[in-house]
Amino acid sequence: MTNRKQSASFDFRRFDIHSSFVIRASSFRNSAVTIIELLVVIIIILILAGLTLSISSYVQNKGARARAETEIAAMSAALESYKADNGIYPRDTATTDVLNAQSSFDPSGYKSASLYLYNQLSGATTSGSRSSFGRSYFSFKPNQLNPKDQSQSVAYISDPFGNSYGYSTIQAANPGASTNGYNPTYDLWSVGSTASPTPTPPAGWIKNW
Repeated sequence: MTNRKQSASFDFRRFDIHSSFVIRASSFRNSAVTIIELLVVIIIILILAGLTLSISSYVQNKGARARAETEIAAMSAALESYKADNGIYPRDTATTDVLNAQSSFDPSGYKSASLYLYNQLSGATTSGSRSSFGRSYFSFKPNQLNPKDQSQSVAYISDPFGNSYGYSTIQAANPGASTNGYNPTYDLWSVGSTASPTPTPPAGWIKNW
């Protein structure tokens, strides 16, 4: 009788130890699965965030390009009105006649010619002034000018990407020179989102030629 009780007790303890091992092993596996699932979720979130940023950047760039195209068309129309009144497009021997779209690729070098264009189209009283004394051919919005602070003098006409627009009359100053500009009248362009393009103007430029 005693041996049966001892055997039963032994069997119960062995069953208890086995059950405890099974529970702990099961808990470990559940924890491992939870960590893997968490990592998968994190990876998916990172992928989605990357796609969202990429799409957002694409949409913003496309919107900026569309705005630049509209602004170039509007300034071109203003230049036609200027020519109708003055018999010539705005030209300056020290700035617009020397800027060459075929060889000038850094928009920081466009500022002087851009400022001259602003003065002529806006009818500025003095260079960079935000008030006009004569006929204004184009009404510039604050976000089209740099700096944006309207209490400061204008430095240049800014494209939607924050760079200066390029304005050149070099071919009009040097007729027949194939290496000078693109149009016989004037070139008006934006380098787009690329601030330092390759030597040959890429398709990414927004331009009037």
